[in-house]
Amino acid sequence: MMSEPRGPAIEPREIKQEDDFTVRITWADDRECRFRAAELRRACPCAQCVNEWTGERMLNAATISEELEIKDLSLVGRYALNFRWSDGHETGIYSFRYLRELCEQTQSGSQSIKEGIQ
Repeated sequence: MMSEPRGPAIEPREIKQEDDFTVRITWADDRECRFRAAELRRACPCAQCVNEWTGERMLNAATISEELEIKDLSLVGRYALNFRWSDGHETGIYSFRYLRELCEQTQSGSQSIKEGIQ
């Protein structure tokens, strides 16, 4: 069983939108994670995309274009990020813990986020 990331593992040192399609987070423990916009959008944790009661993913991942762009990125308090996507969606709050978990699921580089969350 994997332990939950704590401390520096979930404290971002730098958050940088590299281009319209990519955001990079460097964590306090020096781990660097790059996220593609389409993969993050497919992993959206909001109530529209995930059933609050069952945890079932409601969003059909196939409907999200690989060309999806990050239109805006903002901090939510000191614990999360919010994205405004080019498809108009903007209700997802991505906690730093959740982003780190997504990053660790793709650590090998061969597994995409969407495979890790199904």
